[in-house]
Amino acid sequence: MGTSDSEQQQQQPPPMGIPVAGVPVPPPRMSYQDSQPPPAVPWSTDICGCFPDHFGRFCISWWCPCYTFGQISEIVDRGSSSCGVNGAIYLLLACVTGCACCYSLIYRMKMRKQFALEGSNCQDCLLHCFCEACALTQEYQELKNRGFDLSLGWTGNAGRQDPGVVMAPVVPEGMKREM
Repeated sequence: MGTSDSEQQQQQPPPMGIPVAGVPVPPPRMSYQDSQPPPAVPWSTDICGCFPDHFGRFCISWWCPCYTFGQISEIVDRGSSSCGVNGAIYLLLACVTGCACCYSLIYRMKMRKQFALEGSNCQDCLLHCFCEACALTQEYQELKNRGFDLSLGWTGNAGRQDPGVVMAPVVPEGMKREM
């Protein structure tokens, strides 16, 4: 008894598993959220917001910008670089070229992208070139207002946010059902 091709196709189970070459695969559906970047949010402090509230941080950023920059960069890099190394690179660039602001500018752009902050690359460049201490103070305060303690570094902040396994409280004499 011979079976025709149409009968054989009807008897075969539907294909399952991973598609193989030659089988067209429809492209994944793009949603509005996938295709559009998140809307930009304003900075939590103004560029001149360091007076008078954050004047101490402004002074540190003015006299020793490598220190403030190192703390910011470690958080922005999520611990993949250290505060000391980035601060030392900043200091070296400042001593050799006098243009360490170009290095800190890169981190401002990274930070703006990570947190979807308002601004543009041109604004970032102008801020870091003409008022480095104000820009660093604003970045420092932004991270602080977002819950980071920059003195702890990335590892310390990660430890604060993940307290570990929480144990159930010990109840004296066991639990009793009241009737």
